[in-house]
Amino acid sequence: MASQGSAGNVISAICNVFFPGLGQLVQGRLMAALIFAIVCVGGYALWWMVIPAIIAGVFHVWSIIDAATYKDYG
Repeated sequence: MASQGSAGNVISAICNVFFPGLGQLVQGRLMAALIFAIVCVGGYALWWMVIPAIIAGVFHVWSIIDAATYKDYG
């Protein structure tokens, strides 16, 4: 990805709206994608316990912001 706010970052953020971690995967960041996906899917699966669902919601929003503001230093 080129820089923060680039078209690639916007596309990645939109991907994260539909499935957490997908935007990081599009950016080529496998570990971040796995962490966001596991925490969010696990938390949403335990929605009846309330607290895991809240944590999953926070991680979902964090994954969107992370994809949108990612800057590749490589």
